[in-house]
Parts: sequence; structure tokens; C-alpha cells
Amino acid sequence: MSSHSIQSVEIQGGEIRLDQFLKWAGAASTGGEAKILILSGEVRIDGETDLRRGRKVRPGNLVEVTGRGRYRCA
Repeated sequence: MSSHSIQSVEIQGGEIRLDQFLKWAGAASTGGEAKILILSGEVRIDGETDLRRGRKVRPGNLVEVTGRGRYRCA
């Protein structure tokens, strides 16, 4: 993972599914790509790997995607 700065990604409604967040943030271009990233262990939320596509991401969570960036849910 690179040491690039954290990108802030604003969401509506207070929470969003992890796979949808990855698409919204630009870390994945399709739902299928998001699923692969999640299931292969490439995604961490607040430092912990989570393999659930339906995991809810809320403002304040830090989502890190190996080789793609760091995103703060806002």
C-alpha cells in the first residue's frame, strides 16, 4: 500500500454497503470488481480485513484498498 493521503468520500444517508462504497469512491469500477477485492482480502476497514460485501460503512470509517488508496467515509 502506498503512503498517499487519505481521500474523503462523502456518502448520503449515514451508511452504505462496502461494495457500493468501493464503486462510489472509485476504488472499483464495477460491482464485480468490488466483490473480488473484498473476497480476496484486499479491503480493510479501520485496519481490519472484512470479507463481507454487505458490511456497512459509516462516516468516520477508514477504508484501505491494497494498491488503490485510502478513503475516509464522510
